Amino acid sequence: MPSAQLPRAVFAMDPVHLPLLFPPPLMARLRRTADIDPALVVRDFSDPAAASALTDAEILITGWGCPRLDTGILDSTPRLRTVLHAAGSVRSLVGEALWARGVTVSSAVTGNAVPVAEYTLAMILLAGKDAFVHRERFRRTQAQPTPAETAATGNLGRRIGVIGASRVGRRLLELLRPFDFEVLLHDPYVEASEAAALGARLLSLEDLLRHSDIVSLHAPDIPETRHMLDRARLALVRDGGVLINTSRGALVDHSALTDELVSGRLHAVLDVTEPEPLPAGSPLYRLPNVFLTPHIAGSLGNELERLGRIVVEELERLADALPLGHEVRHADLARVA
Repeated sequence: MPSAQLPRAVFAMDPVHLPLLFPPPLMARLRRTADIDPALVVRDFSDPAAASALTDAEILITGWGCPRLDTGILDSTPRLRTVLHAAGSVRSLVGEALWARGVTVSSAVTGNAVPVAEYTLAMILLAGKDAFVHRERFRRTQAQPTPAETAATGNLGRRIGVIGASRVGRRLLELLRPFDFEVLLHDPYVEASEAAALGARLLSLEDLLRHSDIVSLHAPDIPETRHMLDRARLALVRDGGVLINTSRGALVDHSALTDELVSGRLHAVLDVTEPEPLPAGSPLYRLPNVFLTPHIAGSLGNELERLGRIVVEELERLADALPLGHEVRHADLARVA
């Protein structure tokens, strides 16, 4: 097909991500389906050098580093009809004006859910073996643990509480199936029968916190979920319980969590915090009962190719006049992460 007949597309993201998202074979597929210049990667929609391309753009291929798509940007892209997001959630990317204009939005969020769920599963298994506790003790003593020190260790029959049947939450529930866990779920949009089909028992948030050994957060970051784990709810988690957060730091009252962790009553695996990163003086950097990582659960390195592949496949579906496989609808953003 001559390039003049291909839809005009423009990359809008931090250019540092482009080579990992679209290595040569994927870039070749993309360029067979759209008229796009890999050398033009827009981060500033007011840039005069990008003005002509944006005026003609029917498709934006966005990613981390793309400005929010609000009214001003829409004025620069009068022909825009589709946004293909080569990253996770579009909640912070897409403004109301874009939804109102009827632009179709697709996201590789399901691809990004894969490494987050894998990371979370790894942390659950390690936490169940008390690996973080034993590592700290071994560093200090250089001695094998005594039977008394391993009496509470093990993954057999652990109760895992999953908060949020989001894309990540559902993927995690799949990954938990082969293990000898009792899986609990809280999600206000899920019925008990659906939870059972997912391999979990549906509980209220308070009951899940009371009965779980390990609690993993996968709820969306919306006003209704801000600090959903406040001081009172954190107090419901049993002594020695573990909180894993690979979702968003704002879901937890970090002042209350810090108090619980400083006291030693709870343990935590935190890939996200509020703020992010934490201030240099935060005690969470040095507490032995905290495993703190710099937001690495999502797609990194070679995992970015999975996101690029989803975008290319979506573009090919557009070319074949097929429905998008990863379309995001405005109404869905209230219930999924």
